[in-house]
Amino acid sequence: MKILVMGPPGAGKGSQSAKIVKSYNIPSISTGQMFREAYKNNESMGIEAMEYIKNGNLVSDQITNKIVKHRLHRYDTERSFLLDGYPRTVRQAVALDEMLENMGTKLDAVINILSSNDVLFERMENRRVCKKCGATYHLIFKKPSISGVCDLCSGELYQREDDTLESVKRRLEIYETKTKPLLDYYEKKGILYNINGMQPFDNVYADIELVLREL
Repeated sequence: MKILVMGPPGAGKGSQSAKIVKSYNIPSISTGQMFREAYKNNESMGIEAMEYIKNGNLVSDQITNKIVKHRLHRYDTERSFLLDGYPRTVRQAVALDEMLENMGTKLDAVINILSSNDVLFERMENRRVCKKCGATYHLIFKKPSISGVCDLCSGELYQREDDTLESVKRRLEIYETKTKPLLDYYEKKGILYNINGMQPFDNVYADIELVLREL
């Protein structure tokens, strides 16, 4: 099972992807996570990528394609993987197709989680992330047991720089102009599945599972 999870910023891609990865025991390829880890480790690629991310911009194709290609060539992606946050442009999608073709494989499905901008603004302004383990919380819908403290590892919770209102608006503008054309790209391939992301979390996941069971 080789799938891509898409949707606008704040639609719940990360949370749904995490549950899919856990339920099906498949490797996750998250460009955002890889860039943040590279930044944390003071790697030049991570530092350069974070400059894009902090300003609400997409990381350049050259940097993004390079890190994904490297990850795809690890042994654990031969049978299955889940892509989260890549590709975000048609050019990246074409590059991904070439990578997979060279590996003798292709994407099985693209899960697109839909949501309205009002809901997205509310979700992202109230999102908090653990500095230690990366777990995600919401100040209204998924509060930690102790304010500012992660339930899983007791790490400190913080608001990511790209979750501020100004950055969110910028990210949504980019999504509308650069990422949405991907939906047409994958719809023409017959592998696009739209999911209503404005439902409760478990309902969204149930709809996703209906798709995955058919693969």
